Amino acid sequence: MPPPRTSDAITLSGAALLVFVCLMWGGNAVAIKFSNVGMPPLLAATVRSIVAAAAVWLYARAKGHVVALPSGQHVRGMILGLLFGLDFLFLYWGLAYTNASRSVIFLYTHPFWVALGAHFFIKGDRLTALKWAGLLLAFGGMVAVVSAGSQDLPPLYWLGDLMVAAAALFWALTTLYIKKTSQRPGGALSHYQMLFAQLAYSIPVLALGVALFEWGRPVHFTPVIWAALFYQCLVVAFFSYLLWFWMINRFKVSGLTAFTFLTPLFGVIMGAVILGEEVAPLVWLGIVLVGAGIYMVNWQGASE
Repeated sequence: MPPPRTSDAITLSGAALLVFVCLMWGGNAVAIKFSNVGMPPLLAATVRSIVAAAAVWLYARAKGHVVALPSGQHVRGMILGLLFGLDFLFLYWGLAYTNASRSVIFLYTHPFWVALGAHFFIKGDRLTALKWAGLLLAFGGMVAVVSAGSQDLPPLYWLGDLMVAAAALFWALTTLYIKKTSQRPGGALSHYQMLFAQLAYSIPVLALGVALFEWGRPVHFTPVIWAALFYQCLVVAFFSYLLWFWMINRFKVSGLTAFTFLTPLFGVIMGAVILGEEVAPLVWLGIVLVGAGIYMVNWQGASE
């Protein structure tokens, strides 16, 4: 079967799907806040990986695809699982301390760290003057969010902010590791294998976190908790990720990246509307600066 055709132009239907994906991702932090009310955050993250990994395996099997890693790739899978697991350990735990509207901005500084790391570790992916300017602009956006005050911030919000920033860093390390290993001979994996490896190998990491920090803590299931878990496991970790990979196979990644800047905007809006979080003016300024800076880093002309 020939590979799917990659198009430079994103169609109207493709753009609508991209906006829908960003909307789903923006709501993820809100869903985590809801599930944290009824169950410990690391337990919820573990359940997410288990359910999503099972869903990916069943779907890939039904489509005739293999999710098991080839012989000799299991160490790579364990490294991916470690990085992916630490990403979501810090994200879920951090959201127990800070607001969803702040966390989504820190989390989506991920492209900032990817661009910075790629400059030093990925061959042929150097930063230009325009990209450096974009990084500085995005950093200014983070400073604006950190400086933003609000009367509804939890007492240890700064700890949650740091944890979510660490989650963004581990997400970036995962991306850089995938890029680096994919450049090696025989390093290419299907997106089913890549997603399944991250989910499946992250389970022991997250389960260890539960055993060390959350053992014996009570769990209270309500319809809202079940709905939040369903959203995180099947809507985001399964459906939206497979949809994203499907679009990567059909459109240029540089075109797709620009749309991801909608995710922090959706996240802040949903945090304010659904959770009633106060959004300070500096947070809105941070969204603009981070989005503009990362767009400059990923703009096609920035590499010329």
